[in-house]
Amino acid sequence: MSRIRDKDIARFNELQNFDRQFYPDESLLLAGVDEAGRGCLAGPVAAAAVILPFDAFVPGVDDSKVISEKKRFHLAGQIKNQALAWSVSIVSNEYIDRFNILNASKAAMSAAVKSLTHKPGLVLIDALHLDDIDIEQRSLIKGDANSLAIACASILAKTERDLIMASYDRLFPDFGFSRHKGYGTRQHMDALRTAGGCSIHRRTFEPLKSWMDGGDDM
Repeated sequence: MSRIRDKDIARFNELQNFDRQFYPDESLLLAGVDEAGRGCLAGPVAAAAVILPFDAFVPGVDDSKVISEKKRFHLAGQIKNQALAWSVSIVSNEYIDRFNILNASKAAMSAAVKSLTHKPGLVLIDALHLDDIDIEQRSLIKGDANSLAIACASILAKTERDLIMASYDRLFPDFGFSRHKGYGTRQHMDALRTAGGCSIHRRTFEPLKSWMDGGDDM
């Protein structure tokens, strides 16, 4: 992971230049915010907020969904080492079932922003708007593919959640959480048919809801 490729530097520069349109110098602290686990059938949703220094250099960063697990964990360490501030917030599957995944995602994002040790002047958020933070914000469609700060947040949220799901794999070995992280893969669905749900499954998500309510088979 030590070799830096030209295409990684070019991609980093592209993401950084996108962010610099919002803060052309160091006078404004900019935070990126993103979540992980929104579409899963099990486990929590995680959100991260990251404030990078103006001269940060983390080549290899990209949307967490397009880089390997090994690379994500390598980059997460670099992001944490260089960040002026970073925070990760976790919201449980019980909260998701009670308040729905959209509200849970927003709650996790808001908590991550509020937990930063530095208060940003601007928050860039992937797709959503947070009503309960008193900071200027911009909601960006595909922000994790365009913004350096949001991409870094996506990596921290994803790696933190993956560690949690790996720990659940040890508690619930029938489901293979360390492999699919709670997404609705064929392996996961087969395990649900065989073993039923466990305490970290989101019972309001289909097809779990219909199945647990005695409706259609999964």
